[in-house]
Amino acid sequence: MDELSTTVGIVALAAAGLALVALIWAIAATVQVRRLRAAQSAVLGGQAARDLVTHAAELDEAFRNLHEHVDVVHGTIDERLAEVEARLDGAIAYRAMVRFDAYNELSGRQSTSIALLDAHGSGIVISSIHHRDAARVYAKQVHEGRGELELAPEEEEAVRVALSAPATPAEAAS
Repeated sequence: MDELSTTVGIVALAAAGLALVALIWAIAATVQVRRLRAAQSAVLGGQAARDLVTHAAELDEAFRNLHEHVDVVHGTIDERLAEVEARLDGAIAYRAMVRFDAYNELSGRQSTSIALLDAHGSGIVISSIHHRDAARVYAKQVHEGRGELELAPEEEEAVRVALSAPATPAEAAS
């Protein structure tokens, strides 16, 4: 016990104390590293051979590739949508039918004028004039709500009614 009070003994005690502190610190660091590896393993999906920085770089690259793919798909969808909208503009969006008695002979309003117009108010008016002995059919083109040829009052009424009606669902969607 006398040897511990000498200089060599005090140095030995200090070294032993320092070694004990270093051992406790090493155990604590080992526990922390194990916890960190367990957390890293949860993030990496059990692939302990990879490190977190490599995994983050791979995720970044995957997100960049996904972003590029989404941009390509978005562009394709925009092109197709523009094509569909252009085609819908030429489809029948407004229509109306007006019945009338062409010869005022009380025949039950068998004559008709039908307007079939696109989103721009252009299309055709078809009129069918019925008489007891005969029926005649006329067709006239309409551009932006006005007839190329002079429209009969019933044909003008069909165009007016068609353009004042709500658009069909296909037109309302665009």
